[in-house]
Amino acid sequence: MTPEQLSSAIVDVLTTLSTEGAITLPDGVPTTVTVERPRQKGHGDYATNVALQLAKTAGMNPRDFATLVQQRLEQVDGVAGVDIAGPGFLNITVSADAQGVVAAQIVDAGAAYGHTQTLDGEKIDVEFISANPTGPLHLGHTRWAVVGDAIARVLEAAGAHVTREFYINDRGNQMNLFGASIEAAALGRPTPEDGYHGDYITDLAREIVAEDPTILDLPEGERQVTFREKGYALQLADQQRQLERFNTHFDVWFSERSLHDSDDVASGLEKLRSQGHLFEADGALWMRTTDFGDDRDRVLIRSNGELTYFASDTAYYVNKRQRGFDRCIYLLGADHHGYVGRLRAMAACAGDDPDRNIEVLIGQLVKIVRGGEEVRLSKRAGDIVSLEELIDEIGTDALRYSLARYPADSPLVLDIAEITKQSSDNPVFYVQYAHARIASILRNATELGVAFSTSDFDPALLSHEKEGELLRSLAEFPRVVAAAAELREPHRIARYLEDMAGVYHRFYDNCRVLPMGDEETTDLHRARLVLVAATRTVLANGLGLLGVSAPERM
Repeated sequence: MTPEQLSSAIVDVLTTLSTEGAITLPDGVPTTVTVERPRQKGHGDYATNVALQLAKTAGMNPRDFATLVQQRLEQVDGVAGVDIAGPGFLNITVSADAQGVVAAQIVDAGAAYGHTQTLDGEKIDVEFISANPTGPLHLGHTRWAVVGDAIARVLEAAGAHVTREFYINDRGNQMNLFGASIEAAALGRPTPEDGYHGDYITDLAREIVAEDPTILDLPEGERQVTFREKGYALQLADQQRQLERFNTHFDVWFSERSLHDSDDVASGLEKLRSQGHLFEADGALWMRTTDFGDDRDRVLIRSNGELTYFASDTAYYVNKRQRGFDRCIYLLGADHHGYVGRLRAMAACAGDDPDRNIEVLIGQLVKIVRGGEEVRLSKRAGDIVSLEELIDEIGTDALRYSLARYPADSPLVLDIAEITKQSSDNPVFYVQYAHARIASILRNATELGVAFSTSDFDPALLSHEKEGELLRSLAEFPRVVAAAAELREPHRIARYLEDMAGVYHRFYDNCRVLPMGDEETTDLHRARLVLVAATRTVLANGLGLLGVSAPERM
C-alpha cells in the first residue's frame, strides 16, 4: 500500500463520516491528505496529522476527531492497525501483504513507475544555457546543462509537455568581434581589442581556410562576415556535439536573429502597445515596467533607432507564449539577479500573470578544485574551463550527478578527486553500485534457474523489518518525483536515491535473496527477487531523471 493509496483511503473515510453527519467540515472534505513515513521506529509504517488539521474547523477535540477516523480506517483492507499519538497524530501500520504488493506494482510499471499526472496537459518551455555561439561551453554553463535538463525530465515525469530550448545569442557586436578574431588569426594579425582569445579561435581559422582557401581573397568587409558566419556554424555545431555527449538534449535551438529577420519583434512590441504599457520619452520607446514592480522603466528602442537587448527578450517571450506555452521557465546565471524583476514585469506588461506564466530561476557559481587548488584555465579555451575538458577528466555520470545533487541556488565546490573515486563515500558510485549489485543478483538467479514472477508471488512473505523498510522507501518514489517537479528541485531525486540505496544495502545484509549451495529454492526467495527487481527499477528510473546511467556491472 503506497502513501497515495492511504491518502485516498483516508479521504474516503472522511467523506463517509461527513455524509453520516459524524463530522462537519464547512470547507468540505479535502481531496488529498498528507501521509508520511514516521521519523521514529515503533510509530507504525505511516503517519498523518489530518485530525490536527481538520478538528478545529469541525469544532471538535483533535483526539476525538482522530478516534472517529481510527475506527473507520482500521476496517480498510491492507490496514493492520491505527494508533493515536500525542494530541491527535494517527500512526498507521500496513499489513505485510498490502505493503509487499507494491514491489509487484513497481516491476509491472517498469520505466513508468514514479510518473504522475500532477502537471497533466501543462505545456512548459524550459530555456537554459543560452550561450553565445562564440566559444566553447564552459564551467559556468555546466551546472544549468545538468539542472535544466533534470528539471525538464522531472516535469515530464509529472505529466507536463516540456520543450527544452536553447536561445542562441547570435546577434550583436559580440558576433562581429568573433568574426574579426577568427579573421585576424587566419591572417596572422593581432587579435582585435575586446576580441576572442584561445587556441579554439586559431583552430576555427585553420578549419575554415582549409575548407575554402578562397576566403582569404575576399574583400575585407565581406571576408570578415564570411569568417563570422562560418565560425558561427562550426562553433554552434561544436556546442551541440558537446551537449549531446553530456546527455543534454534540446528540442529547439532558437536563433535571436530569427526574431529580427521575421516580424516577431514588431508584432511583440505591437502586442505590448495594445496593452497600454509603452510610451515615448526623449526620442526613445520605453516599457512602463515600474507599473509591475520593476525598479525602473526599460528602453526598447533607443533614440538612435537601435533596438535594445530587452526588446529581443520581450519579443522572444511573446513568441513563446504565441507558440502555446502555459509557463516559460528561464534558468539564468548568478549574475542575472536583476533580470528577475524586469522579466516578471515584462510578462505582466504583455497581459500575463507573472506568477503563472513566467518563472525565473537563478543558479549560483560552481568551482572545481584539483589538489586543493581551483581549476581556472583551459588548454584550448584560454581563461575558462571548458565542458569538454571536464567530461574528459571527470566523466559524464560523475559530473552530472555531482552537479544535480545540490540545490542550484547555493554556491558549489566540487573536488575532482572526491567525485571520481570509486568508494561508498562517493554518492554517485554508491547509488550506481547498488544498481550494479542488483543486476548481478538477477543474473545469478538466471544462472541458477531461479525464476520469479509478479503474478504468482506471495507479498505477505515480505514480512521482515528490513523488507518493510525497503518497501516503504520504494513507495515514496512517486511523491519525491512530484515534489522535485513542483519545486524545480531535482536534487531531491539524488538525495532520495542515496537514502534508498542505503536501505537496500541494509536489506541485503539481513535478508538472503538467493539459495545457497544445495538449498532448495523457496517462495520467499522468489518474493525477495521481486523486491530486488523493484529496487532496480526505482534506481534506474531515478538515475534516468538525472541523466545518469544505471550500470549493469561495475
